[in-house]
Amino acid sequence: MREQFTSQLKLAMKAGERRRVDTIRMITAALKDKDIEARGQGKSVGDDDILALLQKMVKSRQESLEIYEKAGRADLAGQEAEEIVIIRSFLPEPMDEAGVEAAITEAITETGAASIKDMGKVVAALKAKYAGRMDFGKASALVKAKLGPAG
Repeated sequence: MREQFTSQLKLAMKAGERRRVDTIRMITAALKDKDIEARGQGKSVGDDDILALLQKMVKSRQESLEIYEKAGRADLAGQEAEEIVIIRSFLPEPMDEAGVEAAITEAITETGAASIKDMGKVVAALKAKYAGRMDFGKASALVKAKLGPAG
C-alpha cells in the first residue's frame, strides 16, 4: 500500500491536483507517526493497520464535515468532503449490509461464539478477515445484538 501512496502522490503532483497532493501527504504523515509509535512498541505497521488508519481518517473527516455543515461553513465542508473521497479511493470497496450480516453470522459460527462473552473473539475474527471493508463500530453492535444479553 505504501507504494500506492507514493505513486499516486507523483501522479497528483504531475497533474497539479493540489487537494489530492495535500491529502496524500497528510496520509503519509499519519503513517509515519504510526510507524514511529509501532517502532517504540517493537512492532511493524502492516496493511491492516494502514486500512484501519485510513478508516479512522475518513471517520474524523465525516465528523468535521457535519460540524462545518451545521456551522454554515460550505468552504470547509467542501474541503472535508473532497478529502473523504480521496482517502476512500485507497480503501477496498466497503461491504453492503447484507454482506456484513453474512460475515457476522459466519464469524459467529467459525468462532463457536455462544454468548455476549464471546463478542471479542467474533469481532477479532471479523477484523482479521475484513479490515478496511466494514465499520467495526456498527459491526460490533450487530454482533452484540446477535449474541444477545449476557447470561
